[in-house]
Amino acid sequence: METARGRRQAGPGAFSTFARFVLCGGGVGLASSFAVPLLAFWIPWILANALITVVSTLLATEMHARFTFGAGGRATWRQHVQSAGAAGGAYVVTCVAILVLHQLVAEPGAVLGQVVYLSASALAGVARFAVLRLVVFARKRSHAAATVRTDRPVHPAVTHASARTDPAELCRAA
Repeated sequence: METARGRRQAGPGAFSTFARFVLCGGGVGLASSFAVPLLAFWIPWILANALITVVSTLLATEMHARFTFGAGGRATWRQHVQSAGAAGGAYVVTCVAILVLHQLVAEPGAVLGQVVYLSASALAGVARFAVLRLVVFARKRSHAAATVRTDRPVHPAVTHASARTDPAELCRAA
C-alpha cells in the first residue's frame, strides 16, 4: 500500500507518459506535417520546416509540461531550451529524410513525402521522448530516495561507530 502511494507521488509511469506524449506530441507533429508543405508554397521547404519546428516545439513543450510529464504547470525557460535541443535533433532527422527521398526519387508525390516525413518524425519522436523524460522533465531522484523506508531500525551505537577508530570499541558498538 505504501509503495503504491509512493509511486503515485513520484509521477506517472513510463507507459502512461508515453501514451500522453504520443497524443500531445503526435497531434502537434501531425498538424506540423500539414503545415510544412503548405508554408513551403511561399518559402523554401527547409525554412518552412525550421519555422514550423520552432512553433511546434514551443507548443509541444508547454503541453508536455502541463499534461504529459505531470509537471502540473508551465514549462520553465530551462525546459524550453533543453526541449529545443531535442527538437533540433528531430529537425535534422526530418530534413535528412526528405533530402534522401529527393535523392532516391526524382519527383516524389505528396503522399510519399508525407510518409517519409511522418516516419522520420516518429523515429525522432521516440528519441525525443527519452530525452524529455530522462533529462528535461526528470524528477529529482534525491526526493524519491528520501522517502524510502527501511524495515530494520537503526541502532544509535551503530550511527556513531564510524567515528570510533579503536577496533575493540567498534566490536562492542556493533
